[in-house]
Amino acid sequence: MIHAGSGGVGTFAIQLAKHLGTMVATTTSAANRDLVKLLGADVVIDYKKDDFEEILHDYDVVLNSLGSETLDKSLRVLKAGGKLISISGPPDPKFAKDREASWILGMGMRLLSYRIRKKAKRHGLSYSFLFMRASGEQLREIGSLIDSGIIRPVVDRVFPFEATKEALAYLEQGRVKGKVIVKVR
Repeated sequence: MIHAGSGGVGTFAIQLAKHLGTMVATTTSAANRDLVKLLGADVVIDYKKDDFEEILHDYDVVLNSLGSETLDKSLRVLKAGGKLISISGPPDPKFAKDREASWILGMGMRLLSYRIRKKAKRHGLSYSFLFMRASGEQLREIGSLIDSGIIRPVVDRVFPFEATKEALAYLEQGRVKGKVIVKVR
């Protein structure tokens, strides 16, 4: 299950999940239904009129890119042993350890994610925070998937560098389909 399927992360995640042979459910608005279906989504939930947690059940993984309310509801769609992965937080102790954070910062991250980790554990699930970072190896793999046509980037708009402020304002509207690009040259 991938939240915000028509967004920048969702458009890639749907295609990658389909490439890996999984069944994909996603949330989006009715206006973006055809786009996410074209990308490979098998089940599309209109977040404006339906509650995904009332419709979806027994999923192995949920990829969350939204807020804490959605994070909590996502626990309800997972089957025992399932995994809730969030790219929007809260950071977990493993993230602090991987970053070799100070003891106090590590404790802060432990506290920030305590509630969701406890809820997940109580339901026989796991929670992890996925910090997106640049990786040459991963970028080469994604590049080859793009070059072969397996993944097709979805670009909403391209702004010149001089219009960066406008690009950020456009992003803040929250209705972007795919990626917004700021062209440097």
